[in-house]
Amino acid sequence: MKKIIIIAPVSKSLINFRGDLIKDMKNNGHNVITASPALSEEYVNIFQQQKIDNIPINFQRNRLNPFYDLLTLIKLFKIFWKQSPDIILSYTLKPVIWGGLAARFFKTDFYALITGTGFVFYGVSIKRRLLRSFVVLLFKLSLKKSKAVIFQNIDDLNLFVDRGIAPRSKTHLVNGSGVNIKKFDLTNIPKGIINFLCIARLKGDKGIRQYAAAAKIVKKKFPNIVFNLAGPNETSPDAISLDEINSWSNYITYKGEVEDVRPLIKDSHIYVLPSYHEGLPRSTLEAMSMGRPIITTNASGSKETVKEGINGFKVPVANIDKLVEKMIWFIEHSDQIEPMGIESRRMVEEKFDVRKVNAIMLDMMNL
Repeated sequence: MKKIIIIAPVSKSLINFRGDLIKDMKNNGHNVITASPALSEEYVNIFQQQKIDNIPINFQRNRLNPFYDLLTLIKLFKIFWKQSPDIILSYTLKPVIWGGLAARFFKTDFYALITGTGFVFYGVSIKRRLLRSFVVLLFKLSLKKSKAVIFQNIDDLNLFVDRGIAPRSKTHLVNGSGVNIKKFDLTNIPKGIINFLCIARLKGDKGIRQYAAAAKIVKKKFPNIVFNLAGPNETSPDAISLDEINSWSNYITYKGEVEDVRPLIKDSHIYVLPSYHEGLPRSTLEAMSMGRPIITTNASGSKETVKEGINGFKVPVANIDKLVEKMIWFIEHSDQIEPMGIESRRMVEEKFDVRKVNAIMLDMMNL
């Protein structure tokens, strides 16, 4: 039996994104402890039911604060000292950086899961370039003694190798976080008015503004078409305010943050995610698993979810005209929605089933 600590930036992601992995680790006889921001009352009950111990640790997301981040590093050091884990698994930027730096002081196997490179690796402003240089340095230091660095798409992997952040010999590729195909079971395409759906955090680089602009154009020609949007508020510099979201109310219906997205997907016809960059988008995989065709971009992470013309379409990043074109194509070829959705489900069963993804992860960590 091994003791494993999993470090997360958001507590609920441990259930929503890593719940099946934790379950498989525990079923294999290992002791799993999690570290994340404090649990809400709802998730306290879920963690208790699933017998998962959680240690509260806050990450100040979306910005660097040297004093606060130093306290986070010290807190992680104390956790590792007290728990003496055999394995540490961290995912997303800050847990990987500060978890990796703290792990260097211990004889433990550190695994970094890169679920996307985030806004810091994009943009050409002087401020963004300086921040990128600093983050690259931190990544190099945190991953120097890592056992493996795990990526969800080949572009992110190559980016880290080309920048000298991680040697290719340490890199591994998995098909995202996987999706539970039983929980997100195949559902029939609903009858009636066509419903487009986008689920994303309220950030500009998720392509939400392009989704809204395309919806506005399409509704002028097809007034009855429905465009739904769901997702939580953001605090990053790239956040889209609720005031801006509400200004789109004539053509976008905002559903807020939704804990269980299955009813929204079930009521939809086509799933849209015009993101600028992703690791491998979980929301898209969930929609695919439930049998929905996809419109997304040719960006890293997103392009892996679509076979062009088979289960959906890829459009250039930030290209509203092409997005409109593919939306109208589905409206005018509504008989293709169901067969293309079936192809989405088939892709998930073949490549993105969480059981297959977890089996690779567990084998990689010798669990």
